[in-house]
Amino acid sequence: MKTVALITGGFTGESVVSLKSAAFVASKLNPEKYTVYTIIISPKQWYYEDESGRHNIDKNDFSLTLSGKKITFDVAFIILHGSPGEDGRLQGYFDMIGLPYTSCNALTSSLTMNKGYTKAIVSNVEQLHVAKSLQLFNDSPDNIQKVTGALKLPYFIKPNNGGSSIGMSKVKTEDELPEALRKAFAEDEQVLVEEFINGREFSVGAYTGKNGIEVLPATEVISSKEFFDFEAKYTPGVTEEITPGRMSAEERSRVERIITDIYQVLNCRGMVRVDYFLEHETGNFYFVEINTIPGQTATSFIPQQVKAAGKDIADFYGELIEQALMK
Repeated sequence: MKTVALITGGFTGESVVSLKSAAFVASKLNPEKYTVYTIIISPKQWYYEDESGRHNIDKNDFSLTLSGKKITFDVAFIILHGSPGEDGRLQGYFDMIGLPYTSCNALTSSLTMNKGYTKAIVSNVEQLHVAKSLQLFNDSPDNIQKVTGALKLPYFIKPNNGGSSIGMSKVKTEDELPEALRKAFAEDEQVLVEEFINGREFSVGAYTGKNGIEVLPATEVISSKEFFDFEAKYTPGVTEEITPGRMSAEERSRVERIITDIYQVLNCRGMVRVDYFLEHETGNFYFVEINTIPGQTATSFIPQQVKAAGKDIADFYGELIEQALMK
């Protein structure tokens, strides 16, 4: 029996999603194999909570004391979206104390939180395309001229670090640009502006399992909104999600190879999710972003894709844990 610290909470607005994801994972982990403690990390406190109240984590060795008994963990299952679970901070801490964990390492996690840097690294992957973009490093009045001078409408504007599409906007006219930039800069000090790609939208999971890198069946996203924003992601009925997504045999083969190459070039571990477009006119693969701690709520893509692959979700999570323990 392995003792698992299921890490959730966080320092950002995504903490509410993290708690839902952790509850879902906890409900699926095999109780005959794993003793699971849900550890909540907040800006003020790291703790485990039971009927007797909150119990602080000893940060010296990430241990927990309950009824006078010290509990240490065999592995950390990180399901904390945003900071500090997705940006490499926790991973660096766990590396220092020697606790295995289920996600990408500190460097990959930190790097992939920056959408602009990630696009630069994956841009050399064969048959992968990236939308023309501009990275803004401060909220300046000059940004309007910079954007309009470099890019063609419409634009996607999003915080460069962050997830769940918080602070993201689609801009169709120049008049909408100032408000969209203000909204994005309210979430981050850096903002990424991209030219809009007219294509079919997909999201696909990949992970390292007992058979090496595996790419799950992709989900095609058809949103009733302008783009796949926070509401569309977490409100049932706002989007139509087709898993497996509608792709030709050639497209499936090409996407699987590209996703595997992305996973390798970014030195990923555990499960990740890649969002991409297949452009309408050309069928070209356009990379959008990678998420190294993908959501695991009842409406999330990864559980849908695991089921479509004919796998049991409990076995899938178990594979992630066993792979982490082998590192």
